[in-house]
Amino acid sequence: MRTFVAGQEAYGDLEFAELALGIDVDLFRGPLESETDSERAAREDAAREILADLRAEAAAGDEIAGWDALYADALTRTVPFLRSVRGFRPGTGEAA
Repeated sequence: MRTFVAGQEAYGDLEFAELALGIDVDLFRGPLESETDSERAAREDAAREILADLRAEAAAGDEIAGWDALYADALTRTVPFLRSVRGFRPGTGEAA
C-alpha cells in the first residue's frame, strides 16, 4: 500500500509526519550523524527562527501553526540515542 500526502508519496512514518505536518524533524531534533559546531549552530539558528514564526502565527489565531510549534518545540528537546552516547561510533558498537 502506498501513502500520499498532498500529492507526494511518503516512504515511511517519519517522512509521512514531515509531509503531513510540514516540519523537518532533522532541523529541530538534529541529524542522526554527527555535525560540526558551525553546522549545528546554523541549524539551531534556523530552527529558532522557524519556531518563532510558528509561535507568532499561532498567536495571530492560526491553530495549525500552534500545533506545529508544539511539535517542533518538543523535537528540540529530543536527542537521538546514537548521538546521546559521547564517543560512540554508530554502527560499530565500539567507542571512538
